[in-house]
Amino acid sequence: MARTPAKAGRSGQGGIGLALAGGGPLGAIYEIGALCALEEAVCGLDLNALDGYVGVSAGGFVAAGLANGMTPRQLCEGFIGNAGPACDRVDPGLFFRPAWGEVLQRLVALPAHLARAGIGYAWQGRSLLSSLELLGAALPTGLFTQAPLQAKLQRMFAVPGRSDDFRKLRQRLVIVATDLDSGEAAPFGLPGWDDVPVSQAVAASAALPGLFPPLAIGGRWYVDGALKKTLHARVLLDMGLDLLLCVNPLMPFMAGAGDPAARHIPPLVHGGLPMVLSQTFRSFIHSRLELGMQGYAHSHPGTDILLFEPDQRDPELFLANTFDYSQRRRLAEHAYQHTRAQLLAQQARLGQTLARHGLALDMSVLTDPGRRLLPKARRGLRKGAYRPGPRTRTGAALQRLDAVLDQLELTLDAAAKAS
Repeated sequence: MARTPAKAGRSGQGGIGLALAGGGPLGAIYEIGALCALEEAVCGLDLNALDGYVGVSAGGFVAAGLANGMTPRQLCEGFIGNAGPACDRVDPGLFFRPAWGEVLQRLVALPAHLARAGIGYAWQGRSLLSSLELLGAALPTGLFTQAPLQAKLQRMFAVPGRSDDFRKLRQRLVIVATDLDSGEAAPFGLPGWDDVPVSQAVAASAALPGLFPPLAIGGRWYVDGALKKTLHARVLLDMGLDLLLCVNPLMPFMAGAGDPAARHIPPLVHGGLPMVLSQTFRSFIHSRLELGMQGYAHSHPGTDILLFEPDQRDPELFLANTFDYSQRRRLAEHAYQHTRAQLLAQQARLGQTLARHGLALDMSVLTDPGRRLLPKARRGLRKGAYRPGPRTRTGAALQRLDAVLDQLELTLDAAAKAS
């Protein structure tokens, strides 16, 4: 967690904003868990009634939900717990549906590209490598399609009280993508950019090159907003906010030689290309974030900025597999507990900052050893097995036994710490 200094004596009457970075399904999981902890632990903080939201990629999905009145707990139920109303359930698998249309379109064009490459090599004197480069146009621009996610968001925001129209939302919402042809940021939601549906803007902002094809909007092609900046917090800071909360879910892994949690982690190079690319991408994203935070401190010295992000020495998120349902629950719980621990460890400094804005830490929430984001999974049942519900006698007995075992576990933990 980092904070930029603010001028002393703030009245606390100004606005509060929220900036969410990207990170794919894993990023959304972390952000939802962290936001649940923040709203519960900070008295007076209502994450559905802020003055502005800005989101990039997966952060755009979370920000759009909050701006539409979905609480962090509702987002957790729908995205992580696969519970709640059917319209709110978002399977992370929606991010990874094959882009068959894109693949077919490139395959149809392959013969023409092969002909041009052959002509260039045989009759135009091109080198073999130069001729092969012409075949690059036959490669798909992305492996997965955003269409299922966009359709799901359209249905989600069609619920009464919500809107897929930026102009009809009560608070300012900005979803940032990048114009592929110009490299400029596209702040959907700001005046002049607010005629695009929210669901379409989220899909464009999440179009990470190589994974998702660029999305066409109004004759232009858009990709992930993280290509330009990590947070794009300035669009909210320019509103004159007094307090900006930021969540960044991606951190490069840094294993210290004496770090017990990382002793079982071999050198990242042993993980091959995927591990190396993951570390490279995270390092690139975070270095830009650090530069951005330094710039915000100078350009907006009157705004308090609180940044929440994972511990660089924690391998839990870096080695996570977000396609496994049980792991998604565990990672959300991990983010929730880690954020609570952050708030508790820095309570003195944070308390002073929050007090300037009429907020305060709820110590009963931060010191409760039994507080959880999600209920523990039933013991003794294999994944996918039948789980009796509370309406049956057996189900009620299992629930009581589960509660007793949870309480026993907490008591033993407390006793171990006391000794």
